Amino acid sequence: MKKNKITQKKAEQSVSNLLEYLGEDLQRDGLIETPKRYVNFFKQFLSPPEFNCTTFESEGYDEMIIQTNIPFHSLCEHHIAPFFGIGAIAYIPNKKIIGLSKLARTLDQFSRRLQNQERITIQVAEFLQNELDPQGVAVVLKAKHMCMEMRGVKKHDTWTTTSKMIGVFKDNEITRNEFLSLIK
Repeated sequence: MKKNKITQKKAEQSVSNLLEYLGEDLQRDGLIETPKRYVNFFKQFLSPPEFNCTTFESEGYDEMIIQTNIPFHSLCEHHIAPFFGIGAIAYIPNKKIIGLSKLARTLDQFSRRLQNQERITIQVAEFLQNELDPQGVAVVLKAKHMCMEMRGVKKHDTWTTTSKMIGVFKDNEITRNEFLSLIK
C-alpha cells in the first residue's frame, strides 16, 4: 500500500460522507463502525501477502503442469464492484518448476488490486514466463462481475472468460488444445 497524506481518519470520514450523501443514518447501530471496517477491508484486500517465488530444478520433467479451479477475487477498477471466479494456470517447464502453492499465490498477487480481468490474465502469464523461462505458459480466468450483474445491464449468472497463451501454448495448436481439453 502506497503511503500518502490521507490518514485513516480522513479516509473513514470520506466513507461517512458518502454514506451520509446516500441518506444513511450514521448513528444506526449497524453503521457506527462501518466507515472504519470499510477502510480496513480495502487496506487488507489490496495488500496481499508477499511470497517467495520458490522454484526447483525440473529434474528433466518437461510435460505440462496444470492447476485448475483456483479461486480468485478482485475489484473492478471502473466501479469498485467485486468480480470473482476461478483460474486455470499451466506451464511446460524448461529447467525450473515452481512450488505448487505459488501458482495460486501469483493469481492472488495480481487479482487483489483495483483491476480488470484481462490485465490479471496477462500479468499472471507474464510473471510466470519471466520467473520460470518455461517452454510456455497458459492462463484462463472465468469470472462473474458484479458491476454487470448488480447495475448496468443486470445480466445474472453471466461468466467472462479470458486467456493468455505464451510460447508453445500460443505457437503449437496441439499443445493449446491439450491444455484447453484438460481444463474443461
